[in-house]
Amino acid sequence: MTPRRSLVLIMSSLVCVLTSHQTQAETSRNDKLFYYRPTEAGKAETMQYDIAVYGGTPAGVTAAIQAAKLGEKVILISQNQHVGGMTSGGLTATDVGKEDSIGGLALEFYKRLGKLVDYSPSEAETLYLKMLDEAGATIMYGSFLKSLQMNDDRIVSIILESGKTIKASVFIDSTYEGDLLAAANVSYRVGREPVAAFGESLNGQWQNVSWQTVYQFCGLAVSPYLNPEDSKSGLLPGISSDSYGKPGEGDYRVQAYNFRMRLSNKNGKISFQKPKDYDAIQYTLLARFMHANPDIKWTLNYTIKPMTDGPVQMRNGDSNNAGSMSSNLVNGSHRWPDGTFEPVSFEKLPTPRRGLSVPLNELYQIRESLFQKHLSYQQGYMYFLANDPQVPESLRERVNTFGLCPDEFKETGHWPHHLYVREGRRMVSDYVMTQNDCEAKTAAPDSIGLGSYSMDSHPCQRTVVKIDGKDVVRNEGAFGHPCRKPYPISYRSIVPKKSECTNLLVPVCLSATHVAYGSIRMEPVFMILGQSAGMAASMAIKSKAAVQDVDYEKLKAKLLEAGQRL
Repeated sequence: MTPRRSLVLIMSSLVCVLTSHQTQAETSRNDKLFYYRPTEAGKAETMQYDIAVYGGTPAGVTAAIQAAKLGEKVILISQNQHVGGMTSGGLTATDVGKEDSIGGLALEFYKRLGKLVDYSPSEAETLYLKMLDEAGATIMYGSFLKSLQMNDDRIVSIILESGKTIKASVFIDSTYEGDLLAAANVSYRVGREPVAAFGESLNGQWQNVSWQTVYQFCGLAVSPYLNPEDSKSGLLPGISSDSYGKPGEGDYRVQAYNFRMRLSNKNGKISFQKPKDYDAIQYTLLARFMHANPDIKWTLNYTIKPMTDGPVQMRNGDSNNAGSMSSNLVNGSHRWPDGTFEPVSFEKLPTPRRGLSVPLNELYQIRESLFQKHLSYQQGYMYFLANDPQVPESLRERVNTFGLCPDEFKETGHWPHHLYVREGRRMVSDYVMTQNDCEAKTAAPDSIGLGSYSMDSHPCQRTVVKIDGKDVVRNEGAFGHPCRKPYPISYRSIVPKKSECTNLLVPVCLSATHVAYGSIRMEPVFMILGQSAGMAASMAIKSKAAVQDVDYEKLKAKLLEAGQRL
């Protein structure tokens, strides 16, 4: 480690602090676990780097490591006090796909960690920090983008809420939401494309393959109304009153998010606590489902068998959504990507969005509110399962054999510090990854890494449908469909259109449809794409070229030399 490249932990002036003018709503928020706290601007300071990576996700980490290894002066900017995104934030049941499709820094990371799945989140973060230190990258914590300065089609600098200005030759947006690309006026989409737009059988609403009967309340006629016999009594919490579209139509709905809890049944486990704003009414639908038929079997795990359900995955380690009504907050994520949501459906693909739909500080406050709603819902959900008399006693007893793992997330009450943002904005560039790429019907000639995990989406809405003359509740939007083999991901899908921005790379919110993104959006793939972005950024600087003009054959050779599998 060289002195000039030593790891810098810029903490004190950049830690998010509460403003002195908090509203009552703000003071009721969790004081340990949050997405955003406004930062009081300190002394203005300008910092110069070769490459600025915005977003502490796995892609951001590997982008910073790769670029720093090549001699570039690199800063990795994380919005919270951690690096690693979901890899250090609870998602340790790694969505691998084909193991032999993983190469480069991603493979090195898992080898050094000693595990590909079910590792410790804190150990993963420790290793990320060590690899960043070895490469000589600088880390800046607790920093949110305030604005940026552009000169024609180039980003000159980004200004953070702290008052810091970061200048760089190349910028990398490695956030889960794509905030930097939107601020740079790069084209993007949110939601689902209609089937006809790219000829994708899995896209749009009410697709008719996979997951039709899985996590659909066991096909039972569960009433959606407060009074089961009275449609005028109002809908139960969690069920949308918005009109849905016809099969195949697109919309702006986003698949559900959750926290990937770390559970344990060992001595010292932390019991599920009642959140301050707990209201058992929020889980009336689950209670009604549990008593809809005595033959339902509760697996506490994934299941596809008839008359079985989760209602949540409970195991030692990473616990995911697993049930018709589970830890996912369905209908709760639509405004997260860019702060807007319109419950409309469409057959024709709308023009891509550009720019910020709402100001960044307002967007962060919207996300903070949604973060707390997700947290309250999931904490309440687990407390309900463990304690409410409406839950069958035998199931309560089984749930109470588990609790939160005492060894992880100690600073945040043993809850993960990241919400699993499964999908945010998706850039629109000269190459859009689609279902046809995932199914090997087409193949990008400019591969920078491989995807291989199944095309996967969690529910996008929970709504009322009429079946056999009865109004019943159903989930919509979930699918899981395998890819035939590992497929190449195009370099053009991580760079904007040249007319929009020439010094930005986007390895997370890349150019892909909702369906293709459902396969690509896995943390090992983000690491792969991040490394490739870091390599391309360095090459663009050395050749004084736009990122779109990086010589692909030279990039390919360097990536192969670095162990990437293309």
